[in-house]
Amino acid sequence: MIEKYTSSNGVRIVLESMPAVRSVTIGIWVKTGSRNETIDNNGISHFLEHMFFKGTKTRNAQDIAEAFDSIGGQINAFTSKEYTCFYAKVLDTHKEFALEVLADMFFESTFDEEEMEREKKVVYEEIKMCEDTPDDIVHDLLAEAAYGKHPLGFPILGTEKQLGSFNQKQLQQYIEDNYTPDRIVVSVAGNVNSSFIKEIDSYFGSLTRKAKEKELTKPVFLQEAIYRSKDTEQAHLCLGYNGYEVGDKHLYPLSIMNNVLGGSMSSRLFQEVREKKGLAYSVFSYHAAFIDDGLLTIYAGTGKEQLEQLEEVIYSTLHHFVKQGLTERELRNSKEQIKGNLMLGLESTNSRMSRNGRNELLLQKHRSLDDLITEIDGITDQQVTSVIQNVLLQNPSRALVAPEDYRK
Repeated sequence: MIEKYTSSNGVRIVLESMPAVRSVTIGIWVKTGSRNETIDNNGISHFLEHMFFKGTKTRNAQDIAEAFDSIGGQINAFTSKEYTCFYAKVLDTHKEFALEVLADMFFESTFDEEEMEREKKVVYEEIKMCEDTPDDIVHDLLAEAAYGKHPLGFPILGTEKQLGSFNQKQLQQYIEDNYTPDRIVVSVAGNVNSSFIKEIDSYFGSLTRKAKEKELTKPVFLQEAIYRSKDTEQAHLCLGYNGYEVGDKHLYPLSIMNNVLGGSMSSRLFQEVREKKGLAYSVFSYHAAFIDDGLLTIYAGTGKEQLEQLEEVIYSTLHHFVKQGLTERELRNSKEQIKGNLMLGLESTNSRMSRNGRNELLLQKHRSLDDLITEIDGITDQQVTSVIQNVLLQNPSRALVAPEDYRK
């Protein structure tokens, strides 16, 4: 059972007790990411995430690392397009200590200028590592092809130019503007009871930053094409189709469509591109839902001499999928796969914490597993067919990273 509590200042706390386990995962979710940036401060959400680990008024960076190593715990964080999360997983006997350290990082980080300059070098290397990984960078290029200069088209890591300009004052102002109580959710899952909510509230309930009205601009799906020449052995191709936003009623039919299209080893793209034609080692599809939009991505990597054939097979597969729909067997198997993934994915405290935190942050509601399974079981062939046609009959955005001697 999930318990919800809202502090007097607006911070939301969600707690799910799992008495059969011996761990507790605590996550601090903030509704801000690269979507909330401008062209001038792109990358600040991600850099700020790094800086929360670099020292507080009472702990330096090594103290923070040793705090969790000394109790056999784990601490980490990530930044996405629309939210940032800081989380720790520890034995249930150490949950109070983990909460204290996380709160210390969250509220008392100093953003020391020397630490900032050192950490900039670390993030520079992260950006370079991404640039050296063409099957990563092509997804950033697809976002740009789909959304252009809209913040959803920005890379989460930002660029070296923007990164170099960040200073302590900018980070503190970004926190003041975006880390407000109405945008914060603390999610806890594991061997813990409702009394822990009071401890969380004692740290987060006193935050006094004023909420600021922020109107997000809905993106326009552009259907552009971006090509980048790079010294690489393979050509990496991404196609993007406009999908559905968070909470849309079509998301589960879309999940079935994606599973049949490229979301599993038995999917049509995997079977046609890899198993039958041998054109790629890696080929898959996935859907990303945003607050007011969505993006279905198809990815494949192949040798430059096979790229034209690869695209022909992909488009042929899509054409047949739109024309013929899915079979009764595909519908049945996909439902079971999705239900299995859903249930198996909720066996750890990490996954429960993440599910609850994301749902509260973006949807403000929590549906039971039984309700979700009932909805999945009730999806019809007609619902999936409607989604297939609505999504795949569009012209896609396209991103390609290919060897320097490739000619389009």
